[in-house]
Amino acid sequence: MKISIIGAGRSGIAAAFLAKDLNFEIFLSEFNTLEKFSHLIPQLEENQIKFEFGQHSSEKILKSDLIVVSPGVPPDIPVLLEAQQRNIPIISEIEFAWQNSKNPVVAITGTNGKTTTTSLIEFIFKKSGKKAVAAGNIGYAYSEVVRKCEKDTIIVLEVSSYQLDRIITFNPEVSIILNITPDHLTYHKSLENYIKAKFNICKNHKENNLFILNADDQIIAKYKHFSKGDVAYFSYNKKVKGIYCNNGKIILNYPNKHKEEELMNIDELSLPGLHNVYNSMAAALSARAFEITNEDLRDSLMQFDGVEHRLEYVRTINGVDFINDSKATNVNATWYALSSYDKPIIWIAGGRADNNDYSQLDNVVKNNVKSIICLGEEADNIFQHFVTMKRCFKVYDLAEAILKSLDIAEPGDVVLFTPACKSFDMFLNFEHRGEVFKEIVNGIE
Repeated sequence: MKISIIGAGRSGIAAAFLAKDLNFEIFLSEFNTLEKFSHLIPQLEENQIKFEFGQHSSEKILKSDLIVVSPGVPPDIPVLLEAQQRNIPIISEIEFAWQNSKNPVVAITGTNGKTTTTSLIEFIFKKSGKKAVAAGNIGYAYSEVVRKCEKDTIIVLEVSSYQLDRIITFNPEVSIILNITPDHLTYHKSLENYIKAKFNICKNHKENNLFILNADDQIIAKYKHFSKGDVAYFSYNKKVKGIYCNNGKIILNYPNKHKEEELMNIDELSLPGLHNVYNSMAAALSARAFEITNEDLRDSLMQFDGVEHRLEYVRTINGVDFINDSKATNVNATWYALSSYDKPIIWIAGGRADNNDYSQLDNVVKNNVKSIICLGEEADNIFQHFVTMKRCFKVYDLAEAILKSLDIAEPGDVVLFTPACKSFDMFLNFEHRGEVFKEIVNGIE
């Protein structure tokens, strides 16, 4: 079988080696030039994987029996459009991995909170004595995990709208949609397409599957979906079948909606902020489907430390806390971050926008933010939007932003780096951006 893999990122490379294990004839095609990927050449050559960089050669790719597309590869590039016309199957890397795996899967999607919830579910399983590994957009690529993990390991899979856009049979035992706000519209072309991609997560559900939804999310509530599996909800505002909050407590009533069990107090959760109440409820409900006890759930939710680059405490300098929230690549994620602290906030924001609507932040900025430091491609737009309500500054780079925050902060303040933007104007990705932030903060004497 001839297979072409489009994209030589982490997922594409993992898919190539999985295809090698399956004895497929492989062609790896990456549009970016070789410089960024030169470290891969020895591995590819040693495994006799044919490859190209700097182009997509139609004459080779269109001879394939199957095309596997890495996340984020634009859906309308010429070679894929031509492949569609020729009826060559095109699938995502998660679909390819799913077709070649027998491991149980919990899949998590949503605009925000995916990484935290994925990591938390993995933590709950491991603390409860089960084998589990986080994969997908976090940690290892799904295809890599399929090659290496034991058969009884639960794969906790963070999946993006990109990956869900090209699935055929992908059907996790448990699927979760945390929330939906406009994002990645450059790729999907419309909000409707983005929503449809998210809801693909349940398209193959059967009666024994569980679909977990945020009952408080306006877009999720309005979207007409269909799942053949059981549907359960999590809510902060109302009683639902699943898990919800009432009088400062988290209440479980799943799988029996007529039997309520008090899980724990909200203020016992280890992670700060309303968004992490939602993430914790979704994680607990998914673990309940694997018969994790309330005691193990409670212990895990009280002990989990969070994930890197998401409201990550870095250091206190002269009574000022520095927080790295580089993973906040959109306005909605930043709203949650700005809502998570009682202390006055010095907000460092900016990067590359994706149809950002900063008016969504007006109320939380008025109530919680002391000053705003703007940088990157969006510096002017952020400055102009907020300058009439808060003291704003424009800076050249992240180092200058941190020094400026030190200059204006007072003991008891929080310097919160929550960009509300993508990282690609100045950094390789949000991880690189967060590492640079921490390096600068930790280097201050």
